[in-house]
Amino acid sequence: MRFGWPGVYFEGRFRGTGVKVALLNGSDRLRLLIDGVEKRRFEHTGRIDAVVTGLAHGEHRFRLEKLTETQAGSSVLLGFYPLTDGQALPPSRGTGRQIEFIGDSYTVGYGNSAPGRTCTQAEIHATTDTQRAFGPIVARHFGAEYRVNAYSGFGIVRNYGGTRPGESMPVLYPRLIPSDPVPVEVARGKWRPRIIVINLGTNDFSTPLHAGERWAGQAALHADYRTRYIAFVRGLMVRQPQARFILMASDGFFADVAQVAAALNQAAPRVSTVQYGGLDRLGCDSHPSLKDHHRLAGLLQPEIERIRW
Repeated sequence: MRFGWPGVYFEGRFRGTGVKVALLNGSDRLRLLIDGVEKRRFEHTGRIDAVVTGLAHGEHRFRLEKLTETQAGSSVLLGFYPLTDGQALPPSRGTGRQIEFIGDSYTVGYGNSAPGRTCTQAEIHATTDTQRAFGPIVARHFGAEYRVNAYSGFGIVRNYGGTRPGESMPVLYPRLIPSDPVPVEVARGKWRPRIIVINLGTNDFSTPLHAGERWAGQAALHADYRTRYIAFVRGLMVRQPQARFILMASDGFFADVAQVAAALNQAAPRVSTVQYGGLDRLGCDSHPSLKDHHRLAGLLQPEIERIRW
């Protein structure tokens, strides 16, 4: 199973006293939990064959979590294998709840566990933990499966500093691997989220326009943002007709997002908004800290509780 987006996880069950996990790791940081307890961390590239032994004989649950963001390349899970005295068990039934989170570095959890704002690239990689970002926090609160389609530095129509023009988050979204342009719509059949949370816009507006960008000024950029955002969500509505949408926005661009939600709700009231501000942003490069992620989760949870699902 090849994977590349942040927040990916694999779960299963086995009976026995131990289990082996086999990986081809790109540049990911991952952790293996058995019965909720961390047993191994994997941070080196290449083939990994890790064995956990000494467990009490009986049924156990495993979970392999991707912690960090990798914008290029991918990793491959080759499989989980019970030891000779054990056997694989069918996956347990969940609650049936599914939530999807679409966003940028805030949704990734970029540098969220860092001790301060100044970080090297290696420190950003080491301190990013998507599993402790607001999305997975919210999903665990509701006992829901989750998917995180997020990419640091990208926006709806414009990326941070105007980089990689024409390749914004709506372009990356259909891909199985962010850096691989092959779409993966065929793999979405069993993924039917009842709630889709989108937090995009920080990168569209956080840096000034440069000469040569396609917008004549801020008014044109904001208008293009709203138009493209509406089209993006309408496309998601067609693919996921059962979903309700929650659009998050900071104080700086909430007015635009409120207009987007109003336009989308003209057809049917499927969209609500969550506004946030006052974050300490003590993570790497002034990104949300772990405390901030709990604050963002606390703003989202009441909104989700109002939805019957």
